[in-house]
Amino acid sequence: MTAASRMKTSLSTIAALAGAMLLASLAVSIASVALPTLSRVYSAPVSSVQWVVLAYLIAATVAIVLAGRLGDLFGHRRVLIAGLALFAIASVFCAAAPTLEVLIAARAVQGIGGAILMALPLSIVRDTVAKERTGSAMGLLGTMSAIGTALGPSLGGILIAGFGWRAAFVLLAGIAALVLGLALFSIPARPSRTPIRGSMDWLGAVLLAIALTAYALATGGGKANASWGLGLSLPIAIFAFALFVLVEARSASPLVPVSILRNRAIRASLTMNLLVTTGMMSTLVVGPFFLAFGLGLNEALVGLVMAAGPVTAALAGIPAGRLTDRFGAPRILVAGLAEMAVGLLCLALLPGWFGIAGYVAALIILTPGFQLFLAANNTLVMLAARDEQRGMLSGLLGLSRNLGFMTGASVMATLFASAVGAGAITSASPQAIGDAFTATFVAAAGLTVLALILALLGRSTVAKP
Repeated sequence: MTAASRMKTSLSTIAALAGAMLLASLAVSIASVALPTLSRVYSAPVSSVQWVVLAYLIAATVAIVLAGRLGDLFGHRRVLIAGLALFAIASVFCAAAPTLEVLIAARAVQGIGGAILMALPLSIVRDTVAKERTGSAMGLLGTMSAIGTALGPSLGGILIAGFGWRAAFVLLAGIAALVLGLALFSIPARPSRTPIRGSMDWLGAVLLAIALTAYALATGGGKANASWGLGLSLPIAIFAFALFVLVEARSASPLVPVSILRNRAIRASLTMNLLVTTGMMSTLVVGPFFLAFGLGLNEALVGLVMAAGPVTAALAGIPAGRLTDRFGAPRILVAGLAEMAVGLLCLALLPGWFGIAGYVAALIILTPGFQLFLAANNTLVMLAARDEQRGMLSGLLGLSRNLGFMTGASVMATLFASAVGAGAITSASPQAIGDAFTATFVAAAGLTVLALILALLGRSTVAKP
């Protein structure tokens, strides 16, 4: 193969992997902007339609732990292609869903495919891109994830306004089909690696799935189904998670290496990751309801306003990494959390004073702080790990991030719905919706302040490799 042909193959491979990363993030943000419409179409409360987002996140959180190991066992290319096919098929079922329950089930299947699209591109990059270009490829994948989050609200809003909510899932199916075709022809097959003995820890996977699902029901499903409220779901979640820890501690090839959590620095970083992402998820699951019912915007405008945050994130990612290298991760971690706390308080207050302009200004303040936090926190975790643990810790960061998103999608939406009061949100006054929005984001700021306190208390500890 000539140098030119290798370059062409590498570029097409990166394009396929970038498309996969874009799809995984697009699937979250494009669905969030459809929640107000789904609430109207199905005459369903917030606590029910939130499961359109929550089902995807739960499935992705469980499956992301399995995706990397399946790639090692059966081949990264093969599993990625299977994930793209599954994602495309599930998107078609989402678009054709006759009821809210069918839509939620299809979204869960789509989440399994999305987990594969998030986990495996990073592994394939290491096999297909020259070592001296790996950093650039990784940066591109991260940028595509941010772009997917940015495009979702705007694309979804325009499609829903012009063609209805089903068009958003038709778009996902079409993009998935295109990326699948590109992946089939551009990602080279690699020789099979030595089989990993011990196979898959299926018992651990089942226990993790039970724990996460019960936790989601405990935090957000109580109003949707009273029999699965805190009284039953929370004990099930705790019991299943305790069993999961016991199984993982005794497993020869655990899904999550429990022993690594004995490191205080790692525990602190993972806890901060969960707290911060819980608060940030409010912008996706609560923001559309305030913009639609509190400020009276149509779907297209809701999408455009919400896109301000992810667009800022895409622009701030690379500078955040450079600042972390220049000033040190501990300092940037504290600075990022402080900026986030200010940004969330601005989001709680400014939209009530200045409307759309206040909302956009708050997002522009908030989002760079989040990027600073991510860059610094990920760096601290990698510095605290031995070389042979970095892959495991990368998976744990992904798991804590998804747990935070899942918690935010359930808890923050439930908090918002409770603050609005009894009855459908469509009949609530703009003042009531605005007050509920403020209360929700004050709570989100409180979570970030807790993370900031944890960072300050453990600063000397987390700074040690």
